[in-house]
Amino acid sequence: MGEISLADRYAGTLLGLACGDALGGPVEFISRQQIAIDFPDGVREFIGGGWLHLEPGEVTDDTQQTLILAEALTAEGFDLERFSEGLLAWYRSDPKDIGNTTRVALEALANGTPPLEAGAVAVAARGERSSAANGAVMRCAPVALRFRTDPERLVRASIESARVTHAEERAAWATVAVNQAIAYLLNGGDIAGAPGAAVSGIPNNELTQVIADAAERPSEGIRAGGFVLETVGASFWALATTRSAREAIELAVSLGEDADSTGAVTGAMAGAAYGAPALPASWRERVQFGDRLQAEAARLLALSEAEVRGER
Repeated sequence: MGEISLADRYAGTLLGLACGDALGGPVEFISRQQIAIDFPDGVREFIGGGWLHLEPGEVTDDTQQTLILAEALTAEGFDLERFSEGLLAWYRSDPKDIGNTTRVALEALANGTPPLEAGAVAVAARGERSSAANGAVMRCAPVALRFRTDPERLVRASIESARVTHAEERAAWATVAVNQAIAYLLNGGDIAGAPGAAVSGIPNNELTQVIADAAERPSEGIRAGGFVLETVGASFWALATTRSAREAIELAVSLGEDADSTGAVTGAMAGAAYGAPALPASWRERVQFGDRLQAEAARLLALSEAEVRGER
């Protein structure tokens, strides 16, 4: 494989996320055993359907919220107010799907709870296990693109963006871990080193153990449900045990359950590792919001590079 440009890695991160989302959405909540029966060769192209009655290539809330977060990352940094307003506008638009933890948090936000306290309302209402869900980690990748060269701001923006809906410790720190892995891959790091980069400075032992052990776990021990530790572990496992972006995303989706979120998290990391051209052309050409995602990736790259050059 030739040298991968930084622009291709940036575009690959957001396109990979969306492609994993669109590939997995139609098989969300289906077991891996049933997927193996229904798709003996795997889910290899956008099929549409599923419980959300998706069109082929249509994305879910994973990508929709990713774009909201991307647009809240500006030359000044992370605009928490803009992000919160974007989420509220999306919530009020009656989207096809909205996670239970996200719904409780955004209801609180709509009722006047400050953004950095809304996620805590959801934890209190749903309990730690139920609120340790995927709603923050599935959308977090734009933060890595914006703060690729600024680790402290990457950590801070990841946590703050999570706390608006997912304040539970494991859910919030998972965004940091995934973004640290993406930043490492964007900078040319190899896949074998991604888990070590991901867990650097993470204070939650459950999360660090899941990531550190992922590559060595047998496939039958991998779950991909709505619990954030399952999805993060499955995503690092899929990335580590395959040799291409397509293989990683297809493997993640084949696990079923919360297939769109596992596909999205895996797709973001695989896109950073392999670049946009490594994604199948049939995916890149058909995924919803493809042009908009590429434009956001280019904008975030320009902002990141401006800071490297000392223009801010």
